[in-house]
Amino acid sequence: MSILDPGNRFLLIAGPCLLEDDRLNISIAEHVQDVAERLRLTAIFKASFDKANRTSAASPRGPGLEEGMDRLQAVRRETGLPVITDIHESGQAELVAGVVDAIQIPAFLCRQTDLLTAAGRTGLPVNIKKGQWLAPEDMRHPVQKVREAGAGGVSVTERGTAFGYGRWVVDMRSFAIMRETCDCRALFDATHSVQLPGGGEGGALSGGEPRWIETLARAAVAAGADGVFVETHPDPATAPSDGANMLPMARLQPLLESLLSIRQARHAGASEAP
Repeated sequence: MSILDPGNRFLLIAGPCLLEDDRLNISIAEHVQDVAERLRLTAIFKASFDKANRTSAASPRGPGLEEGMDRLQAVRRETGLPVITDIHESGQAELVAGVVDAIQIPAFLCRQTDLLTAAGRTGLPVNIKKGQWLAPEDMRHPVQKVREAGAGGVSVTERGTAFGYGRWVVDMRSFAIMRETCDCRALFDATHSVQLPGGGEGGALSGGEPRWIETLARAAVAAGADGVFVETHPDPATAPSDGANMLPMARLQPLLESLLSIRQARHAGASEAP
């Protein structure tokens, strides 16, 4: 069992898209922690120190590696929550591993062998996001790479498949397929799945349709997702990244309550099946 596979407990990975100042980061982490304790689920705080794949070169990218590690350490110190963050280059793995509890591989980089191997060699659990062009069953290959490198656990996360230009579509079969073929937990990225890449302000910023976050999350859990990844913020309109597809923090607990009810009904239905 690893932090990404907490037994029978539902897993929540949540936080702002980009690390902001300590006050905001810790405030969001405390809210995530409070909700998790109230609902008896496992939570991991997630935020990025660098968004290396922004649509425009003028878009904010975050505090950078060293400052970002200081901010993640502050979250761990003040809240006790485990933390996870993305890496984009294999050379970042060792430094990041000294601070975080798990490493995440972005969807665009899920086939980068050197990156996957470097993440696995840290011995930490690794969450791999499924590329938007990749079939769910093909995630077994990235999973094999990190396992063979020595990862201390692995999970895979569905965030949608490209449907033409600027829209993702979620195949609800994906969770069962990835769980079977990868032999690990399959999670759902409830907020990036509603992103409209390059779809806002004349194409300079990604847009989004956050009104569909709850709908897709409920469908994913009903289809078998073992947990959710949710980027959340007290005021998404002021967030420096992905504000157009983030969940307002006030809606986090109601969403999770509905997901846990659906999960309970799903398990009850499975146990009653002939």
